[in-house]
Amino acid sequence: MTIVEERTAITGGVDTHSEVHVAAALDPVGGLLGTREFPATAAGYAALLCWLGTFGDVALVGVEGTGSYGAGLARYLAARGVRVVEVDRADRQDRRRKGKSDPLDAVSAARAALSGRAAGMPKGRDGAVEAIRALMVAKRSARNERTQAINQARALILTGPDQLRARFAGLRAAALAEAVAALRPRPGDVADYAVRTALRELGRRIGFLDAQIERLDDLIIPLVTIRGPGLLSLYGVGPDTAALLLIAAGDHPERLRSEAAWAHMCAVAPIPASSGKTSRHRLNRGGNREANHALWRIVITRMSAHPATRAYVQRRTAEGLSKKEIIRCLKRYVAREVYPYLRPGA
Repeated sequence: MTIVEERTAITGGVDTHSEVHVAAALDPVGGLLGTREFPATAAGYAALLCWLGTFGDVALVGVEGTGSYGAGLARYLAARGVRVVEVDRADRQDRRRKGKSDPLDAVSAARAALSGRAAGMPKGRDGAVEAIRALMVAKRSARNERTQAINQARALILTGPDQLRARFAGLRAAALAEAVAALRPRPGDVADYAVRTALRELGRRIGFLDAQIERLDDLIIPLVTIRGPGLLSLYGVGPDTAALLLIAAGDHPERLRSEAAWAHMCAVAPIPASSGKTSRHRLNRGGNREANHALWRIVITRMSAHPATRAYVQRRTAEGLSKKEIIRCLKRYVAREVYPYLRPGA
């Protein structure tokens, strides 16, 4: 008769960093089997999984930062059939009570995964949404630099010679950038020549950034259209807003268990703050702030031109709600509306 040895189910936890990852292994009842440090490379990922496997069958691994430092490790483990859950960093009370170190954080991640306290699927960075996110990173920085250059040009004009102030007064950003880029400074007064030269270079920089933003839009818009056509059909949702919502949901939106979970992630679900005879809710200042801002943009657009939203605002204003309170309510409604369209092709 052949005796088959049963292997122990192991739960792992990983505290991730840019250069190294620290792993911990727990037995089925939460006993610590060991901790070890591995390089944050493909070879390091393989060594980490192999080390966990020496204790038994790797059933589950809790990884901190699956959307940042732990993205590569999460992809590696998932590709090899290991279930990965996303773990939040240890709370401050635990750190004050138990101390802070990488091995302790790895053990905390493993215990969170084993207990079920951490059960969220990794966000994932391996599909169309990751492509949109990467392009939006470049676009956001280009847009910020463009705004900075325009503000610098306006400041130079404000403190520059009266002739320049009179010439460029009242011009909007695009017209101002085009006008200063066409300047032809002539040697003469040192300060006037320097100001004109600086303005010309800022104008050329703005033109370069405009072209860069346009090229990025040519790549972003088709990706957003293919990935979330339903989002773009909603009133007040443009390509940039749709991109922010898709990025918040990630390449695997099925990890969002419900519309309420999505609203909570976007920080538009009111937080209970009741005590005794007082029953109230408070503003949620957590969650994904970019997704929250995207919902705000949709609401503001609808409040200005959408008939149904304008009627709602009038009714709620008559009931005594402030504008801020109405916006919070509308953001919650919009979160519910966009949730079904976060999945591919929806």
